[in-house]
Amino acid sequence: MFLDRAHGPILADAAGRGGTAACLRWRTGTPGFTVGVVSDVVVMGQVGRDLVLRVTALPEAGGAVAAGERRELLGGKGANQSVALAQLGVPVALVGVVGDDIPGREALAQAAADGIDVTAVCRRQGASTALLLDLVEDGGRRRLVESVAAEVLLTPADVAAAAEQLGACQALVAQLQQPGEAVREALRLVPDTAFVVADGAPDDDGTRAAVLQRAAVVRADATEAALLVGRELASADDVRDAAADLLTAGPRLVAIDAGEEGNLVAWRAGPPLDSAAEELEADPRWADGEVLTPLIGGPVVDPTGAGDAYVAALTAALLGDAAPVDAAWAAAAAAALTVTRPGGRPELTAEALAQVVRDHRSA
Repeated sequence: MFLDRAHGPILADAAGRGGTAACLRWRTGTPGFTVGVVSDVVVMGQVGRDLVLRVTALPEAGGAVAAGERRELLGGKGANQSVALAQLGVPVALVGVVGDDIPGREALAQAAADGIDVTAVCRRQGASTALLLDLVEDGGRRRLVESVAAEVLLTPADVAAAAEQLGACQALVAQLQQPGEAVREALRLVPDTAFVVADGAPDDDGTRAAVLQRAAVVRADATEAALLVGRELASADDVRDAAADLLTAGPRLVAIDAGEEGNLVAWRAGPPLDSAAEELEADPRWADGEVLTPLIGGPVVDPTGAGDAYVAALTAALLGDAAPVDAAWAAAAAAALTVTRPGGRPELTAEALAQVVRDHRSA
C-alpha cells in the first residue's frame, strides 16, 4: 500500500509534448518508504478540487441564499475512483493532470494521504487545477458547474510518462472523457495480461473501436451507452439490447445505468478476467448471464460520485475473483453508500459493502 508516502517535486522534461507547458512530477525515493511497489490498478482520469455547497433550494436569478454546509474535497472522476479503490484495499496509481498551483499541490497531498500513488500525476506549469462546483439542494437535486481547462486533460506524452505504472498493472481503469489520443496510448502501454475497465464513451470513432476491442469491462450511463451503440435507449429492453451489442463487440462484461430501473450488468462466458483465455477453461460462474440490480440504500443526499464508486467497487471485486453477479451487487452497494453524503468523495469499506448487499440482495 502507498500509505504515508513522502514526495519531492522535480521538473520533468517537456520535450515531445507538442507545445504543452512543462510538467512537474512527484519523485519517490525519500528515506522511510519503499520505492518500486507495483500498483494492482492504474486509474487514468480527472483530478481536481470539489467545492460542495448544500442549500435548501437554489435562489431565483438575481437572488441569494446562504449555504447550510460547505465542503472542499479532492475530486474529479479519476481521484474519486482511486480513493475508493484504496479504501477497499487495492494498491492504486493515478494518472492525471493538475495545475502547478496551490489547489493542485493540495490535491496531490490529499491523494497521497489517501494511499494513492501519485508519481504519475503531471503538474502542468501555467495551468489551473480543475474546479468542480457541486450545488446540492434538499431532496438530492444537484447541479454541477465545471471549470476544466484543456491544459489539465491528459496528452499522449503524459500517459507515456506513466509507462512504468501502466506496464506493470493488473487492471487499467480508463475514463473516456479524456482525449482519445491519450486513451489509445494507455491501451497501447498496458500489458496483454491486464484487464481494462472503460468508463464512459469516447468522442471519436477511432477511440471507440480501440476501446471495444481491448476493454474487458465497459461501464456507461444511458447517454454514454447510446453513443457507444449509435441509437437512443428509451427502455430497459433497449438497455438490454445495447448490452448485448457491446458484448458482441468485444468486452466480457458490460454495466449500464438503466435509470430508475437500476443497473444492468451482463456478461459472456469465459475464464475470470485476470486469466488468459487460452490457458483456462470457462469458469462456470462466468456462464452467459445478466442481473438487474435495483437502486438500493437510503434517501439520496447527493448523486455526485455514485458512478465513480460503482466503477471502483466493480473493478476491485473482479480483481478479487468475484463472480460477475457478486461484483454487480458490490458495485451497487458502493454507489448506495456514496450518495448518502454531499460531495463525490467515497467512504467505503469491504464490511460496509457486504452489509448493504446482505440488507438488499434477495436469496
